[in-house]
Formats: sequence, structure tokens, C-alpha cells
Amino acid sequence: MKEQNSIPTSKVARATKFVKTGVKIGGNYLKHNVKKIIDPNISRDELHQDNAADIYSSLSEMKGSALKVTQMLSMDKGMLPRAYREKFAMSQYSAPPLSGPLVMKTFRKHFGKSPQELYDTFDINASNAASIGQVHKATKNGKPLAVKVQYPGVSESIGSDLKMIRPIAIAMFGLNENDVDRYMGEVAEKLIEETDYLLELKRSVEISEACAHIECLFFPKYYADLSCEKILTMDWLEGFHLNEFLKTNPSQEIRNKIGQALWDFYDFQIHTLRKVHADPHPGNFLMRKDGTMGIIDFGCIKVINDEFYDNYFALINFDTLDDNDKTTRIFKTLDFITKSDSEKEAIFFTELFKEMIFLLGKPFAVEEFDFADDEYFESVYLYAEKLQNLDELKSSKVARGSQHGLYINRTYFGLYSILNELKAKVTTTRPEWLRSNALKVY
Repeated sequence: MKEQNSIPTSKVARATKFVKTGVKIGGNYLKHNVKKIIDPNISRDELHQDNAADIYSSLSEMKGSALKVTQMLSMDKGMLPRAYREKFAMSQYSAPPLSGPLVMKTFRKHFGKSPQELYDTFDINASNAASIGQVHKATKNGKPLAVKVQYPGVSESIGSDLKMIRPIAIAMFGLNENDVDRYMGEVAEKLIEETDYLLELKRSVEISEACAHIECLFFPKYYADLSCEKILTMDWLEGFHLNEFLKTNPSQEIRNKIGQALWDFYDFQIHTLRKVHADPHPGNFLMRKDGTMGIIDFGCIKVINDEFYDNYFALINFDTLDDNDKTTRIFKTLDFITKSDSEKEAIFFTELFKEMIFLLGKPFAVEEFDFADDEYFESVYLYAEKLQNLDELKSSKVARGSQHGLYINRTYFGLYSILNELKAKVTTTRPEWLRSNALKVY
């Protein structure tokens, strides 16, 4: 894979990169329209492929929040055409790596030493590269280590990047400007946290120790003396990323075993710790043939406040939706319906979000859910498409839904997507208060 010798870090350089990408995309549309004049039946597949390649090429060179957005988009199967999803998925662990001299510069800046002085061995060629940083393999005292090195200028460019991404988000996410402005603050906060490797070190130790009892999971040990704000050192974990794991043709028993461990991991974090690993893309999980799984990268953690938790998760128990007064109170608290809504609008959005909850909460309506059910996922994607095309949502002058739900929704969508890829059948554990009366055995 071709290495990068530099990353555009100034506002001008990054803005120029965005503009050049826009020009390329404009040229792709012009080429497509000319071809369509010659052949009116030509599809948009080639256009999507060209645009995906140009957008990914540009954003992968920029790194940081620009590339992180493509990572988030790649997790949403219903949001983008296949060409975009497949290309953007590369940002999870296959982005172009930083060159050796820039890695050396980062170590000397923060430790005053080269990596070769800190470790017994250090592979200057990155093992994998993602949106915020890249990982190098090293050894010390005979122990294999993973050393995550942050790209230069990532934290400093977050604010300006998100401003430039804003119009792209409006178009790609199908949101109105109110939605984007409201949620961008939440995204910016999480991205800033992800660039603080000392915070990640603290959270990694806390959550991995708290979850150590969960069957079939394993976590790396972290090394504070070999870590700093931009460099994080941990044990090297062996295992397969999801696509590689599936190529080993695991049995249904092993698929279910890993799927259950993944479900239990998130169930415990959300309902016991009230903080959650909110970056559930396949690059953060290392699966083994024996049904065990390593979990890495605790940079993106969503802390769940009590008011949001009590209201949001009450909706998982479908008994709640039978109580109209309680449902209305919760919908107002979570900003699904607002004070400015007319009676007609309140009724419309109440029914709309009830439909959404019944659909997305379906795994919680049974004791065991088969995530191999592609018909279920197709219905979810069709519903997402329906929401994007609703005039009532497009013309709404207010953002619908609490900003606190952004990363919780993303977490569940990522979890569901991985379980679907695994074709796993899972016992959908949850606290007793979230179990509907229809499921209780007397």
C-alpha cells in the first residue's frame, strides 16, 4: 500500500483538498450526463464508482474527522449505494498509512526518542491504518505490542473539517440543516475525545477490567509508560477481522458464540456501566476460530446520562407504547415531538416514531433473535429510505430526536450489522424492567 509523506494540516490546505474533490465529482457528473445522452438507459453505477473512488482518495489523504465520516457512512448499509459502502469501508483499517519519517517525527516530538530506543523492535511499516491513527507492531521484553500513532494535525483540524463536511452531510444523510447543526456538536465532542490517547488509555483500562468477566472476550493490557497524548501502546492481539473470519467458514455454533459475546458486551456496558464503546465497526473486533474475540480501541465512548437512559430504554419495553400518556411524555423528553408541533404534527410524528421503535426494537420483543434474517434488515433499510424521503421530515424546522441518541443509535446499528454479517442467533438479554409482560413467565 502506498504510504503518505505528508498530511494537509492547515485550514487552507484542507479546504483546497475539499474543493479539488468537488471539481472531480463535478467532472464525473458531466461525463455521466454526456454518456446518458448517447445511451438514455445507462445506469448510475459507474458514476457512483467514480465518485466513491475520488471521495475516498481525497479524504483518506486528509485523515482525521473527514475520513471518520466515511467510516461512519460505510456502516450504514441503507444510506449509500454499494460502491460508496465498499470503498468507504476501507477507512476502518485499510487507509493509506503514514510514512516512516513522519512516524519518527511524532515519537521524537512526544518522547524525545525514536521508537527503536523505546522498544526492542519496532516495525516502521504500519500493520493497519484507519481514520485517526495507524498501528505498528513492536516488541519489548519478548512481548508483542501494538503501538497506535496518531496522525499529525488531526485534533487541530476537527472544527474546520466539520464545517466543510456540513454540506456533504446534509446531502448524504438526507438531513435538514437543523439536524446537522444539532448533531455536529455531539460529533465534534466525540472526535476531540478520540484524539486524546491519554483519555483513551484511562477508559480502555476501566472498561476492559469491568468487562473481563464476560465469557469469550479478551482485552489487551495497556502500557502507560509507553503512551502519551498521541501514542498508545498495548498488547498485540491475534485474531481475524470480520471479513477475514467469515472466510474461514466458521460453524453456526462458533458464529452464535461470538455473536452472544458481542451482545453481552454491549448489554453490560449500556445497562450496568452506563458508558459504551460507541464505535462498533468490524476493525475493532478480532475474532478467533475457537469462538473467542478480542476488543480494541476505546477511543469513542458515549457516557449515558440518567434522564436519557431512563426514557430512551423504556421504549424497548413495548408495554410502554401501550400507555399513550407515558409515550407522549417520553417523546417530548427525547424531542421526537416538540412544543412547536401542531396537534396534527404531534399525531403524525408520534405514529412515525412508534413505527420506528417497533421495527428497530424487534430483537428485544423476543427472547432469542436470529440476526441472519435478511428480510428484517431489508425492512430496516427500506424504512430508513422512507424517512429520508418524507416531506414532513424534510420540511421540519426542528431537529427530531435527542443528540444523545446519535451515538447510541450508531452503536446499535453497528452491533446489529455485525451480528447480521455473522448470521448469529443471540439470546437478547436485557434488564428485567425492559422485559415486556408478553415475555414474562409466571
